[in-house]
Amino acid sequence: MSNPFVRIVEPLDPEQPLKKFFNLSKLEDVRYARLPFSIRVLLEAAIRNCDEFLVKKGDVENILNWKVMQHKNVEVPFKPARVILQDFTGVPAVVDFAAMRDAVKKLGGDPEKINPICPADLVIDHSIQVDFNRQPDSLQKNQDLEFERNKERFEFLKWGSQAFKNFRIIPPGSGIIHQVNLEYLARVVMDQDGYYYPDSVVGTDSHTTMIDGLGVLGWGVGGIEAEAVMLGQPISMVLPEVVGYKLVGNPQQLVTSTDIVLTITKHLRQIGVVGKFVEFFGPGVAHLSIADRATIANMCPEYGATAAYFPVDDISIGYLIQTGRDKEKVMYTKRYLEAVGMLRDFQNSSQDPDFTQVVELDLHTVVPCCSGPKRPQDKVAVSDMKKDFETCLGAKQGFKGFQIAPDRHNNIVKFNFEGHDFELAHGSVVIAAITSCTNTSNPSVMLGAGLLAKKAVEAGLTVKPYIKTSLSPGSGVVTYYLRESGVMPYLSQLGFDVVGYGCMTCIGNSGPLPESVVEAITQGDLVAVGVLSGNRNFEGRVHPNTRANYLASPPLVIAYAIAGTIRIDFEKEPLGINASGKKIFLKDIWPTRNEIQAVERQFVIPGMFKEVYEKIETVNKAWNALDAPSDKLYTWNPKSTYIKSPPFFDGLTLALQTPKTIEDAYVLLSFGDSVTTDHISPAGNIARNSPAARYLTSRGLTPREFNSYGSRRGNDAVMARGTFANIRLVNKFIDKQGPQTIHFPSGETLDVFDAAERYKQAGHPLIVLAGKEYGAGSSRDWAAKGPFLLGVKAVLAESYERIHRSNLVGMGVIPLQYLPGEDAGTLGLTGRERYTIIIPEKLKPQMNVQIKLDTGKTFHAIMRFDTDVELTYFHNGGILNYMIRKMAS
Repeated sequence: MSNPFVRIVEPLDPEQPLKKFFNLSKLEDVRYARLPFSIRVLLEAAIRNCDEFLVKKGDVENILNWKVMQHKNVEVPFKPARVILQDFTGVPAVVDFAAMRDAVKKLGGDPEKINPICPADLVIDHSIQVDFNRQPDSLQKNQDLEFERNKERFEFLKWGSQAFKNFRIIPPGSGIIHQVNLEYLARVVMDQDGYYYPDSVVGTDSHTTMIDGLGVLGWGVGGIEAEAVMLGQPISMVLPEVVGYKLVGNPQQLVTSTDIVLTITKHLRQIGVVGKFVEFFGPGVAHLSIADRATIANMCPEYGATAAYFPVDDISIGYLIQTGRDKEKVMYTKRYLEAVGMLRDFQNSSQDPDFTQVVELDLHTVVPCCSGPKRPQDKVAVSDMKKDFETCLGAKQGFKGFQIAPDRHNNIVKFNFEGHDFELAHGSVVIAAITSCTNTSNPSVMLGAGLLAKKAVEAGLTVKPYIKTSLSPGSGVVTYYLRESGVMPYLSQLGFDVVGYGCMTCIGNSGPLPESVVEAITQGDLVAVGVLSGNRNFEGRVHPNTRANYLASPPLVIAYAIAGTIRIDFEKEPLGINASGKKIFLKDIWPTRNEIQAVERQFVIPGMFKEVYEKIETVNKAWNALDAPSDKLYTWNPKSTYIKSPPFFDGLTLALQTPKTIEDAYVLLSFGDSVTTDHISPAGNIARNSPAARYLTSRGLTPREFNSYGSRRGNDAVMARGTFANIRLVNKFIDKQGPQTIHFPSGETLDVFDAAERYKQAGHPLIVLAGKEYGAGSSRDWAAKGPFLLGVKAVLAESYERIHRSNLVGMGVIPLQYLPGEDAGTLGLTGRERYTIIIPEKLKPQMNVQIKLDTGKTFHAIMRFDTDVELTYFHNGGILNYMIRKMAS
């Protein structure tokens, strides 16, 4: 089908007639100029990809009519320009692609046709831990251990990078996915297949939104959606409301971008922006660098929005030059954006589009702050930190409370570390980590930390040796400019040596604390503290022994490390006393914005970015030395417990099978409302008494070698056993929380996986009953893949989280929904019945189907295939099967 909008295609440069673009200004529709800039990106993608099947003319009209349709819960397709993955979520995607090649070959097709159609990059950044710190060779030791633990996964990924076209891997030791995306991968405007169009991206990590700071629309999705996009399919999304966030004023001299983002996070949490786009505008935006904007966009998941978009302006164009991008490409980028009305001038209010609502922040009102002790939205001004922590100590257990008895607030525990005596108390800092792309991508806060370290060392201040200090930059560029500006030796002197290039402490890879410190914390039942420049500080995430964790700017991380406690009022109490007996206050060593900017102008230069990124794919010697197979088909190792060929395509034929009625299905689980993907999907450590543990033990592994479900996402045998294995699972068949159910033919109570296996061996299909919002929470591919492997043919729920419903469709599992006003209670369903779901020969989107019970009762439910495309997937048994048949025929 030819594109109905081909009439608006024209060359961008008359001298290059083969380089074209869809000129949206030629639509001659007054609504276009009123659209938020983020919605213009969705519109351009819909127009360029309009084929009247995956993307219809009606979809284009809905987006153009955003002002009216934004409130109507209408779904629109979106085909992003790129996909990015990190290694934890990327491994199962590469496993699926490898298995698809095998399936195409079995069907007589050419397996080399299976490649990402949409360009994809995978950055390995989630595997490295802070096992070593405060040693000259900490970096090398941590990287050696990373390879030792992950060799099998890395060999597999290296095979993928060689076997697939349109797929690039950034090796371990290179940096953090979102910083590498910002500094290197992002194009802003794509130049692909003879067309210019806006860069956009979906990623298998929630903080993909960081790239919104550069004017590249992006957000995080689940693995199945990412694979669909890689295979050239659009994702379906509700046309979002767009909150206009107006920035005015200029930040104060002592304020950092971290303080600004923590302020915005609290503000937007209070407003409520879940499922919405936030688009920044106003004269204050012009006072923010791209790194500042990226910091704000990075924490989008923490304030709950889908995207946090800063349209491209001249500062964005300047950043592309600063980071060493090709000047000619940058020139065409600006020319294209001007032509389609997507280049923003934040000082020009006549460009301001329509928004769903507008909220405002005066940057001059922002004060230095942290967030914690348990949530990123709980902002605390630095001047209130001591008082706030002491209030939290005695407050009732909760987000802002630890319920420590008043007579124990001043408990002190003495301990010995490396032959010296020290004391710990409530509020003692035991982890201080400059970590995470949120902040390490920002030269102003990193150089601010370096200048503060220099002044602290010159003033005679030190950090206690038992505090686990670390610096894990998001790219090699950071180390380069810290070294060139002369601040690196001072950071090292305070214990902030580079320990690795990856997410590290921000995702909980903080490594062990010294034994004597752990013993002291345990003995005194102390609320010990972690201070980190990350984006999440939920309880138990950073480290099991730090019950309080505060997000802070890199300079504040160092300040609290020097102080050794969170219980300090920096305005009244000194950071420390030097050898001469002089009291040194934080204000004595805190650098101003002007000081920092002067150093940044001198030392953060294009040559650094070019030098680091020109060799990024070849600089890691250990990666280069990995012996990965070179075959186009992967040779699966039957002994592997990390990588396994999944059974998704077993028995697949070229001919479509007519969908069959599901006869006499048993109910595997019966749930109430708000069962999340965390309840369904395998996550966290593998419990020693779980089916997954029994499987790994049978393969000769000891509990110490189990690792986590996250590291074993490439092995379906582990992941199927971890599905519905959450200890907080509430199944109506069982009178206590836990991952168990009743196997009805025998009446036995079994682990969910063991019950499913018994049903499967007897040839019985399964369904799941649920209440409202089934599948809420983060999009997780294994929340759909796992039930499929357990033999679940359908889910019957009152309502679904949108993305999870789409993922069930993608795996060929039928999402059924009770008719309005009906539920298990009104229908008198116990879940102990057997269910026959009548599947008619001719299916239509959202049709009603009949369900018969073995009790004689009959009722109807809505089959939630919402579009013709979803019905096509279902007829094929899922999206991956659809693509295999398409490539094999």
